[in-house]
Order: sequence, then C-alpha cells, then structure tokens
Amino acid sequence: MLPESGSVLGVDVGWSTRQRSSAACRLDWDREGVRWIIRRFTADDADRRAGLLAVAGPHHLLAGAFDGPLRGDLEPIDSYRLAERRLSERPIRDAIGKLAQSNSGNERLLNGATNACARIMLERGSFAPAAHQHAIHRFAIAEAFPNSFLGLMLADPAPFKGGRGKRSDRYYLALAQDGTLARLLAHHLPHRPMEQNFGSVTNHDDRAALVCAITALGVANNDYTAVGDSDGWIILPPAAFIADWARPLVASWNQATPRAVVTSAS
Repeated sequence: MLPESGSVLGVDVGWSTRQRSSAACRLDWDREGVRWIIRRFTADDADRRAGLLAVAGPHHLLAGAFDGPLRGDLEPIDSYRLAERRLSERPIRDAIGKLAQSNSGNERLLNGATNACARIMLERGSFAPAAHQHAIHRFAIAEAFPNSFLGLMLADPAPFKGGRGKRSDRYYLALAQDGTLARLLAHHLPHRPMEQNFGSVTNHDDRAALVCAITALGVANNDYTAVGDSDGWIILPPAAFIADWARPLVASWNQATPRAVVTSAS
C-alpha cells in the first residue's frame, strides 16, 4: 500500500543539447487529490541538472522511472538485452512496435543520457530505498518504456498503427479518451480526485514523462509487470491492465526463459 501522501518522478530522456527533448514529471498525491508538474530541458549538463532538480524540488521521492536503457551500475550497457528482444518479438512487434536495442547508435546515446539523469537524482539523495521485486539499485529507480507500457493496455492496437504523429501519442490519446489512464491512476491511488486532466497534456515529451511517473507509481506500489534480466528490467503495467490479446504473449516469455518476466499479483 502506498502512503497517504507521497511523490514519484518520471523522466523522458533525450540526448539533444539544443532541443528541449527531455522532460521530467513529478506526480504528487495526498488525501485531497492527485496532481503533477512537468518541465522540459535539454541534455546540456547544466540545463539537465537544473531541470531535474527544479521538478524534484524538496520532495522525498518514493520511486523514479527513466525512459532509457538503465542498469543498476549506471555503466554503458552496449548489448541487445533480453527485455528488448522480448518486446520486439512477433506478434507484439506487429501490434505495437518494437524496442530498439541498446547497442545501436542512438540507444548508446540514450543510455548515456539516462545514466546522467539517474546520477543527478541519486546524488540528490532523496529517493526511497528500493522495496520492489525487481530492484536494480539500492534506491528505487527503474526503467520505463512508454510505448510498450501504453500499447500493452490497448484493447485493440490495430486502429492506431498508422496515421500522423508518433505512435505513442496515438496510444496516449486513445487511453486518455477511453478512461484507461484514469483507471490505472485510481488503481494505484484510490478515492482521490484528479486535479488535472490527461487530455490537457499535449506535448509528446510531456506525455512520455507523465507515463514514466505512472510507471514509477507502480514501482512504489510494487504492482507492475516486469520483463528482463540482470541487464535491466523494463517496468510495464500491472497484470490487471494488460490487454487480453497480450496476456498469453506475456505468459509465454516466462515459459521460454524462466524468470524472464514476473507479473504482479494484482
């Protein structure tokens, strides 16, 4: 059970030093409701640090989730990880898209930027100790991947495969409109009104940061699905929110590779 009040952090990681393609979201709750703040920043060292610390403020963070390859030692990964292979297999790849491998050029950049973000927040020193099953560090940090997190909750991904804009934005809008995101938030934080609306978040990076914060909420609540191994666990929605079409696929991961995936008991 989550405490009566608290905060988690989600970070959409980018590597551009010119464009504000990174974003951080702090999600807060108390007896009165649930709210969030979001700020975008570049990968310039000073701007990244200022952006992350401004969003975190003085708050104690129960967990943080970062959208990029992340291992507990915060060293370069440079391999094609089990988590990436599982999330790129058919028919998941055909339904919601694949996950890039950590040893590709752009993913090496993303891994480095993710490590930099995690170090800043760990140096800040106010993450709670890890208490979830798939801890990669003594403090509660985890890896998020919004595209798969959102896609696995779609009852039918087919209508959202094509169209303008990024696929994860289409997934976000569909799940905001049908109430799935609100139900997931209420699942973790029942009996609290939302003070903001998912539909009001329109920027791609802001949306990704908010989804990362919801991923961190699952980590703090120890209620999630995870796929991976010692090279990193990617955190996905609780079992109750995995769509019917995807549940047999998630189960098959564990049959193929023992302990490749562990599903929460929710």
